[in-house]
Order: sequence, then C-alpha cells, then structure tokens
Amino acid sequence: MISFEAIRQRAEERKGGAAALQAMLEKHQPDHDRLRAMPDDRILADMTRRIFYSGFVQKVIDAKWPGFEAAFSGFDPAALNIAPDDYWHELTSDERIIRNGAKIMSVRANAAFVRELAREYGSVGAFFADWPREDQIGLLELMSKRGSRLGGMTAQYFLRGIGRDSFVATLDVLACLRSAGVPLSSGTTKKDQQLIQQAFNDWAAETGLSFIHLSRISAYSIDAAH
Repeated sequence: MISFEAIRQRAEERKGGAAALQAMLEKHQPDHDRLRAMPDDRILADMTRRIFYSGFVQKVIDAKWPGFEAAFSGFDPAALNIAPDDYWHELTSDERIIRNGAKIMSVRANAAFVRELAREYGSVGAFFADWPREDQIGLLELMSKRGSRLGGMTAQYFLRGIGRDSFVATLDVLACLRSAGVPLSSGTTKKDQQLIQQAFNDWAAETGLSFIHLSRISAYSIDAAH
C-alpha cells in the first residue's frame, strides 16, 4: 500500500493547494466529548433521520423534521418503549411524517436498542464515543445485528453525523483504496471490510490524522465531494 502522503498530495493538487485542502478539513472535526454527553433521545433522533434519508430526498425529510419530533414524542426512548401498538399503527397515517411503515417500525426497534445500550454502558453517547476506533467494522456489525435498518452506508453516515471519528466507505474512498493497492472486491464483503479497517488503521498510525480527515482526503484525491 502506498504512503498516505502521496494521496494527500494528489488531494491538494485537485483541491487548489495545501491551504485550501486544510480549510476544507477544518469544517469537519470529530467531537467525542460532545458525543459522550449527547442525550439518548438525540442519538435516537439522528438514527431515525439517517434511516429516513435513505431512499428519500434529504431536504424533504429536513423540512418535515419538526413533525417527526412531535410525532415520535421527541424520540424519548423510555416513552417509545412503552407506547402501545395503536400508537405505532396511527403513525402510518400521520401526515406530519413520511408514512413508510417499515421505517416507522424501525424507530420502535431502535428505541429498544438505545435503551439496551444505555443500560449496558450508562449512556448511548458514551457507548459510541468509547468504542475502539480501530474496530469500526466491529461497531458496524453490532449496529447491523442489534439495531434496525442500521446497516451499510446508513450506519456509517450516522456515526459521522453524531461526531464519532469514523470513515465512510463511499465509492470515491473505495476507488482511492484500490488505487493505493488495497485488493478490494465489492467493498462490502467481510474480508473487504477488514482490509478497509486495516488501511485506515495504518494510515492513522502513519499520519496521526483522524479517520474523518483520512476518509475525506481519500475522497478528495479522486476529485469528488465527500
């Protein structure tokens, strides 16, 4: 695998120089202290937003978000865990939200998931902040198994959105990894996930950069927004 410095140089060339690239990176910083203090309801809210983003125009979800907050009781996991079946059935015809039954029911399942994590780790924010960075694929696997509709890119963008230091394996990032000599196939197999994790671990050790910055520089080096 080539040195990450070569990838950074390519990104600088494509984005207008070192200063321009650095300015782009400074807009995106991990914040584990903020994440650790994030209330459980805000974690569930962000999970839900990311799930509804998938397959829909994001600005439509954002425009309706106050309605989501009201319809889902402020995403209070405790309240949602005891909400009766009728509550969830009525949401499928609630015009304040996107009336997608499967995604609505994912909120019910994820409210239980959030409550379980809070009982096990003290808070959901602490769980996500303190999970070892070098095992992001392990975290993604846990979310996929224990959560609802929290697989693939949805989970990766969710982690990025709540401020966790994480990579997002977009098509641009995968293209960068392949150009660096990482022998990926589809990018989604278990072996591929392990190779991606190892590459980011190696690059982090080489550069001291966050996974967020490594991920973005990788995408920028392919001359695409990330």
